[in-house]
Amino acid sequence: MMIPYGKQEITSDDIESVVKVLKSNFLTQGPAVPNFEKDLCDYTGASYAVSVNSCTSALHIACLALGLTSKDVVWTSPITFVASANCARYCGASIDFVDVDPETALMSVDKLREKLIEASKNNRLPKIVIPVHFAGQPCDMKEIYVLSKEYGFKIIEDAAHAIGARYSGELIGGCQYSDITVFSFHPVKIITTGEGGSALTNDKYLADRMMLYRSHGITRDPELMTENSKDKWYYEQTCLGFNYRLTDIQAALGSSQLARINDIVRNRTKIADWYDQNINLGLLSPLTRKENRESSHHLYVLIIKKGGVDRDKVYRHLIDSGIGVNLHYIPVYRQPYFNMKIRLPGAEQYYKSAISLPIFPAIGEKKLSRIVREIENICK
Repeated sequence: MMIPYGKQEITSDDIESVVKVLKSNFLTQGPAVPNFEKDLCDYTGASYAVSVNSCTSALHIACLALGLTSKDVVWTSPITFVASANCARYCGASIDFVDVDPETALMSVDKLREKLIEASKNNRLPKIVIPVHFAGQPCDMKEIYVLSKEYGFKIIEDAAHAIGARYSGELIGGCQYSDITVFSFHPVKIITTGEGGSALTNDKYLADRMMLYRSHGITRDPELMTENSKDKWYYEQTCLGFNYRLTDIQAALGSSQLARINDIVRNRTKIADWYDQNINLGLLSPLTRKENRESSHHLYVLIIKKGGVDRDKVYRHLIDSGIGVNLHYIPVYRQPYFNMKIRLPGAEQYYKSAISLPIFPAIGEKKLSRIVREIENICK
């Protein structure tokens, strides 16, 4: 049987929480979603959470709330899932990429600074920068925040990989150095709602805008309506929104999973540490972990060094051996839709040498040993 690179873990408490909703009066638009949002705020320290049907939707409404238009530019990392760039195109905006440090796959602050200096000369500064907390390790948010104040851009933290991670001792999601942070709750992520995401912020205006955008732009809040009606049935569509709502079934699962997130992250950290201690071939190394940051270890990425082993050969051997390795990610600018001729050296170096090994709570040491044994076999 193939060992997957990631897999959800569902407990009896999770099942019970979902069954409770199924037996209730509300499968959607009931109390479970606001309860989940409160749980997210209590956990991260953010003031507001707006839960939606995917992290992609969270990115979209975050861009809309920040006023992104077709006249604007968004910068993000090329080493990410395409949604980090697509959210700009949904708003008609242009997209560009800031190179990464190939040892971490995180947005390079030095490259960001260089790009901002050049863009300021051409009056083409970004409206929004989206740093990606790749594999669960946070970017250098303090430095990016300082640059945002100097050059006037907004920040969306793409923390799809990083709920449970910490930067300077603070949990990701608290928006200490950003306007909005987004999470993913896809089944291979740290916690899951089946499909789903959330956008967190400390700004009430942004939260209110995102709540409108997730549900057709419709409101029953008298303060947001043009007509002064006291009838309970009355509502108004105040902007063009979307049907991005999360169901109560999903939210209940999310709250149940979030209740044990500390144990989940500890378990993933133990697996990452085990890999670190047992993969010692001289030709391979894990992504560099930065000081003052605690990864949630959504991914365990192995870097295959020059002069040794061919990454594609390792990949094919492990797949043929029943080990579900993966590649995260092909640089977004290489995708046919974007059709960009740029080649960023850090991203290219990472792309040709990276491979993601299986990591999920229930993997067990027997399977881990099998994975390392197969890596040793192909490297020899």
